[in-house]
Amino acid sequence: MCVYGMEGPGGYQFVGRTLQMWNRYHKTKEFTEPWLLRFFDQIKFYEVSADELKSIRNDFPKGRYSIEIEETRFNLKEYLNSLKENNSEIQEFTDKREKSFDEELQRWIESGQINFESDQDLASNAGDEDSLPENCVAIESPVAGSVWKMLVKPGDILEEDQPMVVLESMKMEIEIVAPHAGTVYAVSRDEGQQVNAGQPLLILEEK
Repeated sequence: MCVYGMEGPGGYQFVGRTLQMWNRYHKTKEFTEPWLLRFFDQIKFYEVSADELKSIRNDFPKGRYSIEIEETRFNLKEYLNSLKENNSEIQEFTDKREKSFDEELQRWIESGQINFESDQDLASNAGDEDSLPENCVAIESPVAGSVWKMLVKPGDILEEDQPMVVLESMKMEIEIVAPHAGTVYAVSRDEGQQVNAGQPLLILEEK
């Protein structure tokens, strides 16, 4: 199980929604450190309405909402005994999960999805320093993802810190801004195209 600190990106199936797990700016009864969880903590979910959750998320990091924290002890011997006592049920669940996975994998193979290939050139080296025109620099992607929005076009004159591209990676939007003033010499990727970390997004001619 993975717990996101707040409204989180990710591809997991949601079990529930949580309050904040990180509080960088305020110390409260729960947040003696910026992080909430400790090793071996156990999380319990309970039902609240959408309005209650909204109110909790507003109040909790400010110390106006308290959560119930129970101190207990993890007994390794009891845990191992529990695994032994419930071994047949655990094995039954494990076998069912593996069987379901194998069946799904077979469906991927039969439908051709297992060998999916993209025709996009993710290995393109356009923008290598040796091939750049004089006074030009390649603006590279800091992450692997896709181009969600290309905000500029060749010939555009940019100021320092002006937004140029918005990437999408792991369901996050990442804005790429001009490191200095200049003119867009060329655009290397189109909206919707995949991009690898370090691959050029556009070529910027220094002012």
